[in-house]
Amino acid sequence: MNKDELQEARTNPDFLKYLEENRLKAIEEDNLALMYETLDSMLVLDLEEEKINNLYQNILKTAFNKIEKIVNEDKKLNLKDENLLLVRALYEHGIEKWSYDNFDGSKEIMFVLSNIVDDELLEKALNVLVIVLSNKMTLDEFYEAKVNHDINDIQEEHGYFIVNFKFDVDEYLSLNEAVLKKEYENLKHLLEA
Repeated sequence: MNKDELQEARTNPDFLKYLEENRLKAIEEDNLALMYETLDSMLVLDLEEEKINNLYQNILKTAFNKIEKIVNEDKKLNLKDENLLLVRALYEHGIEKWSYDNFDGSKEIMFVLSNIVDDELLEKALNVLVIVLSNKMTLDEFYEAKVNHDINDIQEEHGYFIVNFKFDVDEYLSLNEAVLKKEYENLKHLLEA
């Protein structure tokens, strides 16, 4: 969308009414797909921050409730359909915590995710984050020093996640195996029902 189209959407009463109806319907039905569709539109259009925050909180509440059931059933999440949205919600929450230098909170989330995703690439990337967070590297430092920004062939299901680094992931995990093992030992209680 160009500037004129964005402005038209921001001021179109029918479209704004449609978005608000979707927001309320999504929350009422705990419909993650509709919540994210509406949230993404509201963010692009830079609409009311309070309603955006409310919708985001409902996304997190819904995702946490569904993920808790999955953890308690000892199941894993693939990156398909609603499962992808559950992983995205938890991941984004972990990144948000990290952005506020809440290293332990973010590390806990990334640890839980690394144990419930059924995707080797993402699981390894999450383990990298657990190690980085244990070293209390800020998100900005990490993004600048460790993330490969030149990769364009990312698969769609990995588009919400940092999975490309400026180093060999397997080698990094091997070199930091002791740190990861210690973190797993300290955090395993999070997976116990």
